Parts: sequence; C-alpha cells; structure tokens
Amino acid sequence: MDESRTYEFKPVNQLVFSDDFMFGAVMREPDICKGVLELLLQIKIDHIEYPELQKSISPFYSKKGVRLDVYVAGSDKVFDVECQTYKIESIGKRTRYYQAMIDADSLLKGAAYSELKESYIIFICLDDPFDKGLPAYTFERKCREDGSVDLGDKTHHVVFNAEAYKEEKDPGIRAFLSFVRNNTAESDLTRRIANMVQAKRFEQTFVNEYLAWNLHDYDVRQRGIKEGREDGIKKGREEQALETARILKRTGIDAVLISQSTGLSPEDVEAL
Repeated sequence: MDESRTYEFKPVNQLVFSDDFMFGAVMREPDICKGVLELLLQIKIDHIEYPELQKSISPFYSKKGVRLDVYVAGSDKVFDVECQTYKIESIGKRTRYYQAMIDADSLLKGAAYSELKESYIIFICLDDPFDKGLPAYTFERKCREDGSVDLGDKTHHVVFNAEAYKEEKDPGIRAFLSFVRNNTAESDLTRRIANMVQAKRFEQTFVNEYLAWNLHDYDVRQRGIKEGREDGIKKGREEQALETARILKRTGIDAVLISQSTGLSPEDVEAL
C-alpha cells in the first residue's frame, strides 16, 4: 500500500451509482439487479435470490478470501457483479480466482461437480482494462483447434468498458454504460437507478451503514500500513544483524560471541 495516499472519505450526498458502497446497495434491490443482469447479458432470468452485499468467500484451506461486490444466486445460475472505478491489473487472474472461490463455495456445501451452476463473472469498468476500445469483452472456453467444440464448463467472464459506451450498438446497454461513466440517466432503467441513488442518500439506515463501512475500511487500511511498516522494520533489523554477523565472522570471532552480539542463533551464524 502507498502510504503517501491519504484516505479519502466521500460525502454521502456525492455518492454515485459506480461508487462501491452505493453500487452494492442499489444492486441489492432485486428488481434493479435483475434488470441490469438481463440487459447486460441479454438473457432472461426466471428467478433471483436476494443479492448478498459484499459477500466474503474464504475456504477453510485458504487465508486469502475474496470479497464480491454483489453475489447473486439464481435458480440455475450464479452471478458475481463488480464495478471498478479505477483501472485494475491482472483482471484475467482476478476473474479466475473469483471463479475458483465461487465454485469452491458451492462444493463445500456438498454439491457434486455436475451440480455446479452456470456462472457469470461480470466486471463493469469505468476505464478500458484492455485498451482495445471495445465496449464489452466476453470470454468463454472453446477448443483452439476446433472452435465449434465448447468445453461445456458453463462459465462466462464478461468485462464491460464504460469508457467506450459510444461504440456499443445496443441502445439499452449504451445508455447504461453512459450512465455508469457520466452519471446521466437516459433510459427507463438508468432513471430508476438514479432515483434509487437519490433516495439512498437520504435513507438514514444507508447513511449509518455507509459511515460504519468507511470507518471499518479506514481501520483496515491503517492496520495494513502499520503491519507493513512493522514488517519492514523487522526485515531491516534481520538484514542488519546478518550483515554484522558476516563481518564479525570474517574477523575470526567465535560464533557464540557473534550470536550474543547480534541475536542470531549459533546455527545461523555457522551457516553464514
């Protein structure tokens, strides 16, 4: 983490749809979430469970969990929807990891491989992560030697690039991407979202949760900075002790005395 960056708290009356907490809160509304998914994926969703805001998936065998912006389970499909306000690196590996966590979450609940749901990982980005100027990038697994052969794993990774909204041919998707990018509502869906954003700004429960979330996020950042600083100091001390031990050893000083002087074990000194 860059310690030179100060923590920025965005006032609640300035939040827009693409902001992390507002995005999650609005997409928590089943009708809006369903409308967005059906629009972007051009599919019909027969049923949608209540979206789980900022769900954390962390399997017992891994300390590195993943926090999903909006994790939605349908009757036969599962969706992870992310909104990125800044350009992210390794987006492909991130989708790969998210996919693994979603599948592991299902399997740990007792599902067989054949019971894994069709899954969609969707990134809505304000900037083009691939710098190719496309409004959407869709990735599915097909055979390199014969494109008619589909792997059949029923996974779909779709990245929308709001920066290129003018290049999108579908008017509904174009209006949505324009709204994400410019915060200007020009369609029925985006006007519904804009009205919801405005209502959330004055909803006391939302305001309280947003303030609490910011405080927690700030604490996590500060803890990370502190731990990083402490790790750096510890590593520096260890390197200094090793360098001092090397110098003393070259002068022929006994390993026990070097150990007492540097805090290194006699075995570590002998191994130098």
